[in-house]
Amino acid sequence: MTEPKPEAQYTFRRRGGDRIPFDVQVYANIVKGAILGLSRRNWSGMEHVPLDGPAILVWNHYSDIDPILVVHYVYNAGRHPRFLLKESIVRVPVVGAILKRSGQIPVKRGSAEAADSLRILREQLAAGHVVIMAPEGTVTKEPDRWPMRGKTGVARLALESGAPVVPIVQWGALGIHDRNRDPKFKLGRKPVTVRAFPPVDLSPWLGKEPSREDLVEVSDAIMEALRAGLAEVRGQEAPPLYDPRQQRPEESESSE
Repeated sequence: MTEPKPEAQYTFRRRGGDRIPFDVQVYANIVKGAILGLSRRNWSGMEHVPLDGPAILVWNHYSDIDPILVVHYVYNAGRHPRFLLKESIVRVPVVGAILKRSGQIPVKRGSAEAADSLRILREQLAAGHVVIMAPEGTVTKEPDRWPMRGKTGVARLALESGAPVVPIVQWGALGIHDRNRDPKFKLGRKPVTVRAFPPVDLSPWLGKEPSREDLVEVSDAIMEALRAGLAEVRGQEAPPLYDPRQQRPEESESSE
């Protein structure tokens, strides 16, 4: 007897999730077609992505292309993915208009608009939407592509909104594109793993005004959940959370 196909491997979207405008569905299917031509999916854990209500979905950001892979996963999970992106991308002809229409949130890093983006994300969550965030705010600087310590924006948003924080771990994106080695996309379908895990337990910090120390602890708890999930996916022991402001002892010794 043939085993049933796991829900997370479905080509089409889960039923019962967000309603998505028809034109956005058209754009999404075009992007999905391109992604399916480049990747061979190994998806799991989709049951941890709620079909309704607010949620903060966080992922380990280690390549230029992995946001698209995560968006594909979230879209097939039945949700309308919304995420922060560089304001300059919105100015790209055609692409910018599509991104705006699909509800994405442009932000200028290091500006007052960056702080205002958290307000917009709070509004999105209050309306029952999901938002996708990279807690580090950029591609990890960890030499072996493990997660590094995150910024406190996700922690503050989680504590203020009360929305669950769902870790989504992905691995394999560099098989498709690695700008440090080759600016061209590699043809052929490369294996890509995307796996969601249970929400991070933030109960010790909920229900009170968070201090700076609380925000750092929550941020670390979120990044540690991503690190543990990535260790499971990679089948390797994860190192301590990398802090780009502090070199590891072995790195200092190797530079002498």
